[in-house]
Amino acid sequence: MTEIRTPRLLLRRWQDDDLVPLSEIHADPTVMQWIGDGTPRSLEQTAEDIEAWEEEWDEEGFGIFAVELLGSGELAGAVGLYVPDSPAVVAGQVAIAWRLARVFWGQGYASEAAHATLEFALQDRGIDRIVAVCRTADTGSLNVLDKLGMHAEGGAQDLVHGNDVQVYGIDLTEFEG
Repeated sequence: MTEIRTPRLLLRRWQDDDLVPLSEIHADPTVMQWIGDGTPRSLEQTAEDIEAWEEEWDEEGFGIFAVELLGSGELAGAVGLYVPDSPAVVAGQVAIAWRLARVFWGQGYASEAAHATLEFALQDRGIDRIVAVCRTADTGSLNVLDKLGMHAEGGAQDLVHGNDVQVYGIDLTEFEG
């Protein structure tokens, strides 16, 4: 089983006990405003998300991790890798994404988890390049992308959800692990 430990976090595969805490994160409109079409997700939709993430692990050898606080064992959110279908400019590439419960914002957890995931992708899985797609108004995620050393590569339109997004990227030669 793939696990990554950071000073404060455990990134791991999903467990049955994660469904309810993640569904509570997905039910928060403030958390979800930057994800997909911006609407909160139900318990059933969250179960489908976890199932899809686990399938991606099985098919690709990477996926979205559950992010657990080492000190308390509490589920803080999700971070990991996926292969997006849109926008077209990044379709089929490997992308990084995250979402954390609002109570954990502003404490460096997203940056810590995303950095560990980026290192995992580039060094452990041998993926040469990682992209990220971020809504132009999502300043919190833009700050994380900057901390990761990812570079803006241009704007795009997410035709599925109708959002203006910024595309970021980094390759192995640029990453400082």
